[in-house]
Amino acid sequence: PDKGWSWVVLMGSQIVMGLTLPFPSCMGIFFTELQKEFQTSNSETSWVPSIMLALLHAGGPLCSILVERYGCRITVMLGGLLSGIGMAASSFCQTIGQLYFTAGLITGLGFCFSFQSSVTVLGFYFVRRRALANALASTGTAIGMTLLPLLSQYLLVEMGWRGGFLIIGALFLNSCVCGALMRPGKSTKDIEMENLESSNHQNIQNVLSDPKALSGTTQCNSDHDTQSKARRFVELLQQYMAFDLFCNNKRYQIYTIGVTWAFLGFMVPLVYLVPYATSIGMKENKAALLMAILGFINIFMRPLSGVISELRVFSGKTIYLFSIALVVNGLSNCICGAGVGLPSLVAYCVLYGISTSIIASLIFQVLMETVEMNRFSSALGLFTILESITMIIGPPLAGLLVDVTQKYSYVFFACSAVTASAGLFIGISFFILEKQDSKMRLMQSNSPPHSLDCNYLEVPLEKEPFPSDSQA
Repeated sequence: PDKGWSWVVLMGSQIVMGLTLPFPSCMGIFFTELQKEFQTSNSETSWVPSIMLALLHAGGPLCSILVERYGCRITVMLGGLLSGIGMAASSFCQTIGQLYFTAGLITGLGFCFSFQSSVTVLGFYFVRRRALANALASTGTAIGMTLLPLLSQYLLVEMGWRGGFLIIGALFLNSCVCGALMRPGKSTKDIEMENLESSNHQNIQNVLSDPKALSGTTQCNSDHDTQSKARRFVELLQQYMAFDLFCNNKRYQIYTIGVTWAFLGFMVPLVYLVPYATSIGMKENKAALLMAILGFINIFMRPLSGVISELRVFSGKTIYLFSIALVVNGLSNCICGAGVGLPSLVAYCVLYGISTSIIASLIFQVLMETVEMNRFSSALGLFTILESITMIIGPPLAGLLVDVTQKYSYVFFACSAVTASAGLFIGISFFILEKQDSKMRLMQSNSPPHSLDCNYLEVPLEKEPFPSDSQA
């Protein structure tokens, strides 16, 4: 780890992240054209990027199963194939419902397989420099956020949204090439463990699919088989969904709830920034340039965030840097909501871009510090599927707010309240937990060095607690 081929894998992860994560926000560039084409409202049109974003995260458990069964290489290549086919098929859609299926479901699921596998593989190729590796990999997202809006705007002008979707679908197929770089590095112990897991998996499938196991010759055997199936099913849920971690690990529980709440408003500004800018009279090319400014800031800030998080002063305190960034990110939306001109929107993009860079660089690093690495894949699966619940309803709710009020500014004010409150919740909750842990450690250090099972009774000195020698 941390050298040699690890850096080639990192490069592949950068490209995959640049092709997957930024594109749902680029759908805002096609937003107005899709509305005109299908004669739909803001809320109806916003379901396209919403479903895409939700599947990108909600497919985590399925991605975990594929990673453990086939490895990161195959899963990334499968994701690239699905996302490419989904966008190419979207260029032939005749209804908004068809677009929900192709661009939303198929492309979103392909993004999930490619993105989450490329994140997971970094945890195995990097140990000592994992924080830096995550930050460097996330610069791929920043580069994509800079270039994809400009490319999308160019394709929209030159070829229309259908031709643009077709070309972008071909571009997504490059994830297959990046997946091929993620060769599995297996030791003998790894191979033995995989064979054991494969054997256990086959046994589980046999139990679930064998008719003999379901019938039995007696009611006792049938009940035993039913209980065995239920137990195996629970084990599979714990393996791929980490419900046990969510119930027993307070930090993982708080972090997951906080991020889930934050994502109700965190991604919405990226979808509505371009429509908001054009609604106040800004030209479409300048509106697309705002997205490019966000990406350009991310290029420099994401690796810098990784370097800052590795400083000794932030050792064990990364969660607080993350929560502060969430608060700043939320409050920055007030600038956009109150601004009515290009200078205020540029200032908003700068502040929003800096805070987003820190959040994106640390979100998975904090998760890796919260759970053990051997449970990271399953923890990531539950983490992403929960946050996708709020992510899928965020843009449609914002679109409904726009349809009712006819003002985009209310969307940014609402996102400000949601994201900032989530950051405060995470930071304060972790602070309270640390205080409780410190108090518990202090009590344990001051306790007498004897077994906690022993009970001591205080006896008055004037009475003999034990019989004398003569009495004995």
